[in-house]
Amino acid sequence: MDHSHMDHGNMDHSAGHRCSMNMLFTWNTQDLCIVFRQWHVSGTPSLIWSLIAIIALTAGYEAIREISRRYEAHSNVRHTVDNESSSLLWPGRSVRVVERRSKMIKAALYALQVFYSFFIMLLFMTYNGWIMLAVAAGAFLGYILFGNASATKTVACH
Repeated sequence: MDHSHMDHGNMDHSAGHRCSMNMLFTWNTQDLCIVFRQWHVSGTPSLIWSLIAIIALTAGYEAIREISRRYEAHSNVRHTVDNESSSLLWPGRSVRVVERRSKMIKAALYALQVFYSFFIMLLFMTYNGWIMLAVAAGAFLGYILFGNASATKTVACH
């Protein structure tokens, strides 16, 4: 059957890169796209730069968690001091404004952590061994650099 008369104008026939979507564990980096089509591994140098970027991104997640922990500890101490002095110096309304502002900042930090953790999950879901090792290395490095609060860690994804 002759289909030469059909319009295929919207089909991409370019010789550009393809993204492979693996659903099984692999070490293959040919046609590997990391999260975005534009983040395409085209050879050894781009793989190495990608792994370095993933290590930095994953370590950055621990930095955000540490910032959140420090802010919460600071705001809890400040809230205790404000409550003790508010009965003498401030009306209750000022304390509520500070509490509301503190809660908004905590919520923004929490939302950033959730977004970040899901992004890391997407990295891991490439099912590529190199990417998985980079995520683990970044978590290790991030804990060494920023994990001062406790040795017990919770799972990053919800």
